Amino acid sequence: MRHHFHTSLLLWVLPLAFLGSFFFYPLFRIFSLSFTRGQVGLLEPIVETLRSGQTMHVLGFTLAQALASTLLTLLLGLPGAYLFGRYEFRGKSALRALSGIPFVLPTVVVAAAFTALLGPRGWINAALMQFFKLGSPPISFVNTFAAILFAHVFYNTTIVLRMVGDFWSHLDPDLGAAARTLGATRWRAWVRVTLPLLAPAILAAALLVFIFDFTSFGVILLLGGPRFATLEVEIYYQTVSLFNLPTAAVLSLLQLACTLGLTILYTRLSNKLSRPITLRSAHLTQNRLRTWKVRLAAGLLILILLTVLVLPLAALGLRSFTRYGSAPRGEQVVQGWTLANYRQLAQDPQGSIFYVPPAFAIRNSLVYALATVLLSLLIGAPAAWALARDGHSRLARWLDPLLMLPLGTSAVTLGLGFIIALDRPPLDLRASPLLLPIAHTLVAFPFVVRSLVPALASIKPDLRQAAAMLGATPRQVLRYIDLPLVGRALLVSAVFAFTISIGEFGATALIARPEYPTVPIAIFRFLSRPGAINFGQAMALSTILMVVTAAGMLAIERLRLAEVGEF
Repeated sequence: MRHHFHTSLLLWVLPLAFLGSFFFYPLFRIFSLSFTRGQVGLLEPIVETLRSGQTMHVLGFTLAQALASTLLTLLLGLPGAYLFGRYEFRGKSALRALSGIPFVLPTVVVAAAFTALLGPRGWINAALMQFFKLGSPPISFVNTFAAILFAHVFYNTTIVLRMVGDFWSHLDPDLGAAARTLGATRWRAWVRVTLPLLAPAILAAALLVFIFDFTSFGVILLLGGPRFATLEVEIYYQTVSLFNLPTAAVLSLLQLACTLGLTILYTRLSNKLSRPITLRSAHLTQNRLRTWKVRLAAGLLILILLTVLVLPLAALGLRSFTRYGSAPRGEQVVQGWTLANYRQLAQDPQGSIFYVPPAFAIRNSLVYALATVLLSLLIGAPAAWALARDGHSRLARWLDPLLMLPLGTSAVTLGLGFIIALDRPPLDLRASPLLLPIAHTLVAFPFVVRSLVPALASIKPDLRQAAAMLGATPRQVLRYIDLPLVGRALLVSAVFAFTISIGEFGATALIARPEYPTVPIAIFRFLSRPGAINFGQAMALSTILMVVTAAGMLAIERLRLAEVGEF
C-alpha cells in the first residue's frame, strides 16, 4: 500500500511542478504586483471592484450569454447525440470529424468564416444584394448578440455530441424495453429510466460548454463588437487599454474562483460516467436507419448539423477562391474564381521591411505545435496514469480539477504573468522560443489527460498482475502491456495537442514576438488591415489552417478507441 502511494506521488511530481512553475507562480506574481501597486491597501481594490456597477453588469452579461449559449448548444446537441449514440449510418465518422473541427479552430478563423458567410461582403448578403438590387447589405450579423450565440453553438456542439453520444451508445436499451413491458409508456420509460442514467453525461457536457462560454474572449471581441464585454474581455480592456492592473487582477480572481467551482463539479460528474452501471458495447446498442420515418428525421437532423457546423467553413473555403467587386448600383458581386489570394501570400504588395511572409508563420506554427505535442505528452501522461490508477482517491479528487484550471484562466492575465514572472534566472524565458510551446501546453495537456485516462483505466489489472507473476519488472509491464494498449490513445492525444497548438490565439497574441508570428497572428494582422487584398489573404490563410485542423480531426476519428470519448 505504501509503495502504491509513493508511486502515485511520483507520477504527480512533473505535472504539479509544471503547473506550479508556469501557471500558479505567474498568476501569483501578477496578482502580487497588481495589488501592491495600489495606494489604498490590499483589500480596497477588491472591495471597490466588486461593488462597482460595471463589474456587476459585466458579470451578469457573462453569466447570461454563457447560459443562453449552453441551452442553445444542448438544444442542437442532444438530438444529435441521440442520433450518434443509437444509430449507425453511412458517413457517420466523417460527420463526427467535421463537427469537431470548430472546437479547435482559432477565433480569428471562426470570425473569418462567419464574415465570409454573413458579413457585409459575405455570400448571403452578396446574393441578396444582387438578387434584390440593393446598395447595402440587408443582414446585419457581425457585432450582434446573435453572432455571439451562434458562434458559441458552432464551437461547442461537438462536446455534447461526443460526451453524451458516446455515453448514450453504451446504455443498455433493454432497460427501457423492460420498463415498457411492465406497462410504462415510451415517454415514462424515457423520464424514469433513460434520463436519470444520462443525467451525469448531460450535466457534465453542459458544465464544460458553460465553462468555455463563460471564459469566451475572441468570439466576444471579434464577432460581438465593442457593445459587449465578458469578464475576459473586460480584463483585456482594463489591462491593455487602461493598464488598470488592480481591477484586472480582481476580475481575474473572480473568474478563476468561478471556473474552479465549475471544474470541481465537472470532474465529480465525469467520475460518475466511469462507474459501472449497465453498459454495453456500442456495436450491440446501435441500429440501422430502417424505416422511412427514421431516415427522414435523421436526414433533417444531419442537414441542420451540416448547416450550422459546416456551412460557415464551406463559405470560408469558397470565399478564399473568389474575387469580389462592386456593381454599378453599389452591390457586392463575385467577379470570378481565382487563386490570386493564395499567390499573394508569398508577396509583399506594400514593400514593408517589417513584412513577415505567411510561409514563415506556417513554419513557426508547425515548430511550436510539435514542441507542444512533446511537452503535453511528457506532462499529461503521468497525470493521466495517476488518475487512472487512483481516480477515486482523495488526492486525485483534489488534483483533477487543477488540471483544467488553465482552460478557465484569463489569457491576458496569464500572458502578463509570463512576462512579469519569467524575467529572471532560472526561468528567464521572455526571449526564449520555448515560451509559446509552454503557453500552448497549458491549454493542450488537459485534453491529453482527458484522452488518456479512459484508455488507461480500461486496462485490466489482471494483465499487469499476470506479467508481474511471470517475472516482468514494472518497466517491462509499462513497455509490453500498457504502451501497446494505449498506443492509439497516445496518438489521439498527440493530434489533439497539435491541432490546439496550431490554432491557439489568445495567449499567443500577448507573448509572441512580432518577428515570429504564428498562423492565427498572421490572419489577425490581415483582417485588421483594410483592403480587398488583405481580406483575401486572410481568407486563404484561414482556409489553410482549417484544412490542417480538419485533417487532425479526421485522424482523431480514425485513431480513437471505439469505446471511449475524448472529453
